[in-house]
Amino acid sequence: MIEREGKYANVNGMKMYYEVSGKGGPLIVLHGAYMNIISMGEIIPKLARAHKAYALEFQGHGRTNDIDRPITYPNLADDIAAFMDEVGLKKADIFGYSLGAITGLQLAIRHPEKVNKLIFCSGAYDIEGWQPEFRKFIPQMTVEMFLNMPFAEDYRKLAPNPDGFPALVEKLIALEKEPMALEEDVKKLKTPVLIINGDADGATLEHIVSLFRLLGGGVMGDMDKPLPNSRLAIMPATSHTAVITQTDLLIAFIEPFLEGETPKGFFE
Repeated sequence: MIEREGKYANVNGMKMYYEVSGKGGPLIVLHGAYMNIISMGEIIPKLARAHKAYALEFQGHGRTNDIDRPITYPNLADDIAAFMDEVGLKKADIFGYSLGAITGLQLAIRHPEKVNKLIFCSGAYDIEGWQPEFRKFIPQMTVEMFLNMPFAEDYRKLAPNPDGFPALVEKLIALEKEPMALEEDVKKLKTPVLIINGDADGATLEHIVSLFRLLGGGVMGDMDKPLPNSRLAIMPATSHTAVITQTDLLIAFIEPFLEGETPKGFFE
């Protein structure tokens, strides 16, 4: 069993909780909205088999305190950059799921010198990329809808302020209406990105393919041209919340990407 060591880092006015496990190159793990390190499940210990995994908890999530500041993607990305400075990480691979994926993308845009490779799992780069049903639901979201969800109880068990959940929900509802990343910024990225999406995920497949093309993907191999640095993986029969539970499949996608391995064709 891989041991996890829990610590706190002083980051932009917060005491950010994080855990370090495993040995190898640094890999930062970013969770989804309303989640924490525990609810990310088995993906963290499996990543820690080959990497030194830094799993952290965002502003107002898990054991990290909330502060008097909106939760925005640029703010979250800057928090990760500040965290890296605080713990002495000059550069790292990033695995982000959902909210964590979008934050990882913002980190690569705002602080490209800090990101080696990015695993972008179950995210979107534009609000228009979400499924139409979800986009219609966003304006109807209220704090009351979330108060009796299972993750509300998880929050109360871990949070420094157990009564702070409604305030967190307000911030995350506001975040749903915030811009994610500009297409021009994505197109300029030099960071290699592995995009992982379920075929029944929150983002449409058309949106995910458009993201892949913006990153230089979608070209034909076997034509005496190098493969693009970025990759795309679609998980079959998999919804948004099921993606993070498919840990063996995730690892099968992630490790070759991080190691730079590609399947060999007939002409190689």
